[in-house]
Amino acid sequence: MRGWQGIGLAVSVALWGWVVGCKQTPTTEPVKPEPPVTPSTGTPLNWQKPANFPDPTYDFANNPLTKEGVLLGRTLFYDALLSKDGTISCAFCHSPFTGFSHTDHPLSHGIRDQTGTRNVPGIQNLAWRNTFFWDGGIIDLDLLPIAPIQNPIEMDETFPNVLTKVRTSGRYRPLFRAAFGSDSISSDRFLKALSQFMLTMVSSNSTYDKVARKEGGAALTEAAQRGLTLFQQKCASCHKEPFFTDQGFRNNGLPQLATAKIDDKGRYAITAQDADLYKFRVPSLRNVEFTPPYMHDGRFSSLQQVLRHYATGVQDSPYLDPLLKQNGQVGIPMTVQEQNDIISFLYTLTDYTFLQNPDLQPLR
Repeated sequence: MRGWQGIGLAVSVALWGWVVGCKQTPTTEPVKPEPPVTPSTGTPLNWQKPANFPDPTYDFANNPLTKEGVLLGRTLFYDALLSKDGTISCAFCHSPFTGFSHTDHPLSHGIRDQTGTRNVPGIQNLAWRNTFFWDGGIIDLDLLPIAPIQNPIEMDETFPNVLTKVRTSGRYRPLFRAAFGSDSISSDRFLKALSQFMLTMVSSNSTYDKVARKEGGAALTEAAQRGLTLFQQKCASCHKEPFFTDQGFRNNGLPQLATAKIDDKGRYAITAQDADLYKFRVPSLRNVEFTPPYMHDGRFSSLQQVLRHYATGVQDSPYLDPLLKQNGQVGIPMTVQEQNDIISFLYTLTDYTFLQNPDLQPLR
């Protein structure tokens, strides 16, 4: 679903995806349908596709990026007004310094010091994504913010009430007027502005990228080059270049944790297909050095633990991805040295330009 054709149905789909993905019961009324609002012709933002990336999948024609729209989205992203008690912003869980992930806790951490059931993934390169969250429960970037806003563990607010607070804050009407041509504050404009800001979170300037584009002077160390060769042999079937994910959902042989709050069945909760039992999104490995802990439940605190899992810890089951059971052998055979070399390569996926980009930081 793209844009806001049939917004009532779209929001219902988003709320359903959140309910089944998070195992919570919605406590709010559905958002009332609104007529679509055409963005004004503000100052066009020069958004460029990296040379080593394919064409994006997001429909920019339906939400053209402007400097004013991105500024509005950036302001909303860092505003705790979006939560019920004014303590939780989008950036609370998605810090720019950690690749827009949350590293302080293994699981999501939200309002009133509550803990969720899944790890917070990083945000980057969303223009190339078609599904979102560990289980793919949201299928449109323009709908994504509704889920954390209305999740009782994250922001615990109602979407209509967020719009009411934004309308009466005194801060936002000039920003909406600059971005959309009038100071009318609608759900369409609110969500599209957040999308505009998130679409600028493009990570494409790591050492790996510079080598891939053959930029002058860019090179891998010997260990990283060995790691790249090993990675392409052992890991790239799931973590495909250049995004280092195949955008799919897989069971990677994690044993059930005794401390788990729920029996998280992953994508099965969205599709109700047995083939999707205990499958979770294959995460991007970009900036992985800065996004611990790892896995959907944050069980691993280091990349060394992750590589050890694949080498010696994969648990066989009827749901295990076939790529992790080749010729009757479970897991990915790797020596300790090979694991270390792969980690050396993973460090080349760190994009300091992205992590330190002043245009993605909080407004001062």
